[in-house]
Amino acid sequence: QGQLVESGGGLVQAGDSLRLSCLASGRTFSSYAMGWFRQAPGKEREFVVSIDRRGDTFYADSVKGRFTIARDNAKNTVYLQMNNLKPEDTAVYYCAADLTTAQMMSEMGGYGMDYWGKGTLVTVSS
Repeated sequence: QGQLVESGGGLVQAGDSLRLSCLASGRTFSSYAMGWFRQAPGKEREFVVSIDRRGDTFYADSVKGRFTIARDNAKNTVYLQMNNLKPEDTAVYYCAADLTTAQMMSEMGGYGMDYWGKGTLVTVSS
């Protein structure tokens, strides 16, 4: 059926950078919109960023200008470059895939995603 595996999380200090990776297997990666969601302790899951088959992207206001999403279809991988990390970015970051557009994924609240990864933890200390 396919699966997504995230990697790259860790413990960093405020102002540091980190790059997350999401490796997809078992499905036609290039046909899917890919996105990142995150869930902080005690909080609801929230949308972070998405990219679709056309290369269109959509960013949450909270990360715009600091985070960048990119995809490498030859490697079946999507990346999340996170710069100038803040303590409020601390969360488990999840990769998701769906046959939709980047804009639609930003509006779906994480519902209806075809695939989810198990997450990777990012902790930002002050």
